Amino acid sequence: MKVAIAGTNGLAYWIAHHIENEGQNQFIMLSRAAKPHLTARGWQVVVVDYRNQENLIFSLAGIDVVVSLVVGESQLALIDAAVHTGVERFIPAEFDGPLARRSANDPLDQGQQVALSHLQQHESRGMAYTVFTCGILYERFGPGGMRSANLGHNLGANGEGDYLVNIRSMRSRIPHDPSGIPATISMTAAEDVGRFVAAALNLPQLPTELHMRGDRMNVSELVRVAEIFRGATFERAEHNADTLQSAFMLARYSQDRAEMVRVQMLIATGQGRFDVEDTNLNVVVDVSPISFQDWLRTAWEGHLP
Repeated sequence: MKVAIAGTNGLAYWIAHHIENEGQNQFIMLSRAAKPHLTARGWQVVVVDYRNQENLIFSLAGIDVVVSLVVGESQLALIDAAVHTGVERFIPAEFDGPLARRSANDPLDQGQQVALSHLQQHESRGMAYTVFTCGILYERFGPGGMRSANLGHNLGANGEGDYLVNIRSMRSRIPHDPSGIPATISMTAAEDVGRFVAAALNLPQLPTELHMRGDRMNVSELVRVAEIFRGATFERAEHNADTLQSAFMLARYSQDRAEMVRVQMLIATGQGRFDVEDTNLNVVVDVSPISFQDWLRTAWEGHLP
């Protein structure tokens, strides 16, 4: 089977790396520009123009599966080109919480809803799709945040300490669920997402949604893991839906876009958006994901005094 990975961010790298390690499938990477550091690994990087449908169609010739890490109009163009060339399965740029846990008017949507509608419309033309959900990426809690791991370029709240807990300053924000207890989240390391996706490509059949996770805990437990790692007590700001709504209104009044996104992430967490309960992928592939505690210790090694 031949796979096209659209994008060259950190998650695309790990998916490519583990497809290569599995050794059962071939792959190419689609990029808007040349990537010498990837071609130096012996990987084929095809430069594409997402505004040019003919170019995309040509680049997808002979491809069986597309794994998308691009969003918005670029992903819609990629879907159309994939249908035209007879791609069998499309994996959209999701890697988020379960679809059923998202609100109809999702403020965190980056074009995913439109892309899913587009894929559903094309199912009758023979191209299936599979959404992978993984909850929150561990890299949000690493030094430098998502940005330093070449992830989340289209997202807000992707810097160090922007979400739930700041390891360096030892501060935390704990959203509660509707019952009044700390919300539960599921999390996965980006490298383990790559392992799961590569392994899933070898399954005989894929459903429309596959769920994975590396760890699951409530936010208070997550902060406790961070406290044990730092050997100190963190400042804790407890929030319910009302206090978060007030925080959002204040950020909007102040025109603080970054804080608006940070609060929207907390609101979504309190609503359970990032909790992956049914891990139907974990149970069918041979992947042993790293725990959050072990990942945290490794990620921060050498980054703190």
